[in-house]
Amino acid sequence: MAEIHDKHAHAHGPNCGHTAIRHQNHVDYLHDGHLHQPQGSRVIECSISVDSTNPSQCSPQHACGSHDAKHSHGAGCGHEVVPHGDHTDYLVAGHLHQPHSGHCDMHGDIVRV
Repeated sequence: MAEIHDKHAHAHGPNCGHTAIRHQNHVDYLHDGHLHQPQGSRVIECSISVDSTNPSQCSPQHACGSHDAKHSHGAGCGHEVVPHGDHTDYLVAGHLHQPHSGHCDMHGDIVRV
């Protein structure tokens, strides 16, 4: 069951200042580590599903040229947090990174809108 925020103080939409991403058949907004789907005056908390498009397995062979190999994802790293299944990933150059054992696992692409 998704969490619903009634009377959400911020109205998400084009030009609201938050990153908009295509999620299933709608647009969600990344907001302070949450994925918000606006529904009128309320917001539904979403998460990217773990599936064939956005898997969650270890991928040590992933060589992302989008950041220095010594870069560590975490609070204040400069990448947006994206809820993915039962964990959080980081949005890097249009795909999801999960820090894991000294490397970044590639958890699939995300489409910005």
